Amino acid sequence: MIHIISCKILQRIVIFDSELILHMELKRTFDILDNLLSICPEKDDMLCSKEKGQWIKYSVREYLEQVEYTSYGLLNLGLGKGDLVATISNNRPEWNIMDMALAQCGIVHVPVYPTISEDDYNYILNNCEPRLVIVSDKQLHDRIKPIADKVSSIQGIYSYNEISGAKNWKEIPEAGAKLADGLKQELEKIRKSITPDDLATLIYTSGTTGNPKGVMLSHKNLMSNVNSINQTYYFNHTHRTLSFLPISHVFERTINYYFQRAGVSIYYAENLGTIADNLREVSPDVFISVPRLLERTYDRIISKGRDLQGIKKQIFFWAVNLGMRCKIPDGNNAWYKFRLGIADKLIFSKWREALGGKVQLIVAGGAALQPRLCTIFNAAGIPVAEGYGMTESSPVIAANRLPSTGDIRVGTVGPPVADVEVKIAHDGEILCKGPNVMMGYYKEPGMTREVIDEDGWLHTGDIGFLLEGRYLKITDRKKEMFKLSSGKYIAPQVIENKLKESNFIEQVMVIGENQKFASAIISPDFNFLHNWAIRHGVEFRDNAELIELPQVTNRYQRVVNEMNKQLGQTEQIKRFRLVQEEWTPATGELSPTLKLKRKFLSNRYAAIIEEIFSVQRGGEMGE
Repeated sequence: MIHIISCKILQRIVIFDSELILHMELKRTFDILDNLLSICPEKDDMLCSKEKGQWIKYSVREYLEQVEYTSYGLLNLGLGKGDLVATISNNRPEWNIMDMALAQCGIVHVPVYPTISEDDYNYILNNCEPRLVIVSDKQLHDRIKPIADKVSSIQGIYSYNEISGAKNWKEIPEAGAKLADGLKQELEKIRKSITPDDLATLIYTSGTTGNPKGVMLSHKNLMSNVNSINQTYYFNHTHRTLSFLPISHVFERTINYYFQRAGVSIYYAENLGTIADNLREVSPDVFISVPRLLERTYDRIISKGRDLQGIKKQIFFWAVNLGMRCKIPDGNNAWYKFRLGIADKLIFSKWREALGGKVQLIVAGGAALQPRLCTIFNAAGIPVAEGYGMTESSPVIAANRLPSTGDIRVGTVGPPVADVEVKIAHDGEILCKGPNVMMGYYKEPGMTREVIDEDGWLHTGDIGFLLEGRYLKITDRKKEMFKLSSGKYIAPQVIENKLKESNFIEQVMVIGENQKFASAIISPDFNFLHNWAIRHGVEFRDNAELIELPQVTNRYQRVVNEMNKQLGQTEQIKRFRLVQEEWTPATGELSPTLKLKRKFLSNRYAAIIEEIFSVQRGGEMGE
């Protein structure tokens, strides 16, 4: 944390009636700052991160003051309205300080994932031509500097962490603090000139195919979505959240804006490996997740249940099986509720304790959530609501409400949020219209016209329908659906999600375009598979040997056979192959939001795919 002696209340801010401002529609992202000082001026844990085992907290006043000084520092560097600054960082309070400072200076923020490839960094920095680049640590600094040195627009690289020989970001607000009196009027003039329609941020999509595309979002785009979310959920300055999804992604970023708008304390997890510990420490009321993390959480819970013995194990799985039959939002009779109450006291209360004991809502987005997970978590008193959106829509299009409201349907992503229209095209594609729809793709007017039609409808590329005329259900990605040679369409995500319900499978890609049958490439959950092999006396040297053993391939065949019973004849997986690699964003198989990079995977496993669809050999696995 930066410690600057002056802690005066910012003179430009007027405190409004707190009840009135809670219901006001904010127009620009930095209007959140005025709102914060109005609703919770004495809050002492607005933004928090853990350093050397201690939670470091920014109060509302400290946060606002650092934003102000950072703004002056940016102006002192010669940056002004319309310039671009790229940040490549983990989640931390400094990210928010820089984001708000850039916004109220009229500088366009280009947040970039810290886990993408050097090719993507090279493309993004050359495409957007930022004036400054700010990174979080030495590892990123060393990766980015050789690329940044070749981009003529970049005047300097700063780091949030102290790095020998590198500029530290603290230099910016420290210089700004000394020049505050001379720059105050200039900053205020710039703030007043910024309109809701001005470009606020440039967010590059993860690029599952081809180069990333720069999505241009205005203040209006972002804040219309924040105001819509504010009408969907009820959290306020008495609540806490734990943030761990990349804040460079529009989902976590917009929700972070909502939390700030509502005054919710934001605690940033140290890293993905510490989430469980941080949940217990922070005891959040609400947090955002992606389905894969919920799947892993559930798998760990079930794994611990399997390790129980005797009556304890029987009670555990009795509770799980009972929870799986829960009817959400509330179609359960009195006898079921009585038994669920017993299960809650004996089993589910412990699940909640592991999440901090206070969770009122988990919002899941970014990919399809398995209905069974939504059911079991809600039965366990851990409300999970699935939402849906995309970077181009700032991002939220639809979201299930809290189960207690009754406005939720398991297996859907809920009703459209306020001010967002949804309709289904003749081919089943989901179209979206509203103030949240992007300005367009940066330097790509032709690509913009491909996704936003002349009537302003954003073509999402997703296929779905409206259940009961209200609840949006996603069935697949339009571009990911493929035809077999028989002309039958296959929706791969549906099959992949069914397969991932098995503890044996970490990731899977269904293939078969223009082929006679559907097949799959499977990346096992090696932790689970290793434990299974040990329990069954299966000896192996490494993963490469393990996946070739008949005992293992036969066990996976059973998983596939069970799943095939739930599918039509033409949808069934006829062949599959196991691979020894674990798929991650760092190694390129997954996007930063854990979506499959199908083109990358198809190229990587081209030889295996060719072998799968070669001339049929009798007796092969998967036949």
